[in-house]
Amino acid sequence: MGSKTIAIILEEKVQGAVGRMEHLVSLVPADRLNWRPNPANEEIREVVDLGHVLGHLLDCMAGFCAAFLAAYPEELAEFVKLKSAQVNHFCTSGEWRERIGIYKEGIDRGFRLCTDKDLKRPIATIFMPKGEALGSILLNNLEHLVNHKYQLFFYLRLLGVPVGTEDLYDLKKEPR
Repeated sequence: MGSKTIAIILEEKVQGAVGRMEHLVSLVPADRLNWRPNPANEEIREVVDLGHVLGHLLDCMAGFCAAFLAAYPEELAEFVKLKSAQVNHFCTSGEWRERIGIYKEGIDRGFRLCTDKDLKRPIATIFMPKGEALGSILLNNLEHLVNHKYQLFFYLRLLGVPVGTEDLYDLKKEPR
């Protein structure tokens, strides 16, 4: 087996997290989208319902697309339309499934263009107008996705959906 580039390793991690997210979304009971945990601490007001978690997962995916679009504007021009797509809203499982494909396509195309050298290249973002390394932006987006993937996992556990470690993590068996 040849050595992998950092860009390929990062792509595999993102794809693994996206795959597990898709799996977890498939376990969301359609009739429980309005459900949200009832925290014991009444000062916690930021708890959202399952439908909004799904909408926020779209936002996580949009972050990768935005980074790649900023890095490769000409090559990914067809994905500019994603900038106006609604995210962070109450989203049904059906709507989520309809929309996730376009984000996955944008991410796949972005990684096909991405090289290790590109990961060092500074890209201007809304959060860092002066620029931040593309690799750092992609890692931040992966962290964002992983955090909200876990939020969905936790919600499913609270709802009594039988989920475990294999549902949360991409546990590919590597050849020795």
